[in-house]
Amino acid sequence: MKFIILSLLFLLLASCIFCAPKAYCINRSPVDTLDLERFMGRWYEIARYDHRFERDLEQVMTDYTLLPDGTIEVVNRGIDSRTGEEKVAHGSARTTPTTGRLRVSFFLFFYSDYNVLALGPNYEWAVIGSHSPKYLWILSRTEQLSEKSRNEILQQIAQRGYPTAPLIFVNQERD
Repeated sequence: MKFIILSLLFLLLASCIFCAPKAYCINRSPVDTLDLERFMGRWYEIARYDHRFERDLEQVMTDYTLLPDGTIEVVNRGIDSRTGEEKVAHGSARTTPTTGRLRVSFFLFFYSDYNVLALGPNYEWAVIGSHSPKYLWILSRTEQLSEKSRNEILQQIAQRGYPTAPLIFVNQERD
């Protein structure tokens, strides 16, 4: 009986220690099913966590193209809100043995995990994360999401342990 109580106390203590930094409590596992061909095409960035390589960008969109060799061409573009200049980044992605996880590179052979965390039932929206809890994106096939879809996505993100307050909602309005 003492062993059981001590074991439970140890497990409780270990969970407190490991979940104290919230990053350990975030579920970054990808979706169980991903139809890669349906995922291809244009996606508009609805929201993201702030990071230096997209800072001050608005009207952000990404085009994914499946190439004959099985790799994926990735083209990100957005407008710098300070200068009005278009920024374009060309990258590539490849599939992994884990469904819903791609490896994406925008620089030489340095690849990062690209986890499709959630998808709308008709691939009308997607939530993308990484191995790091510092990266999160909400994407949509259209420039705007309905309030219902947006609330559903924010709820799913929160249930995974991601904070929603830091999300930057991207201006998609065109001149």
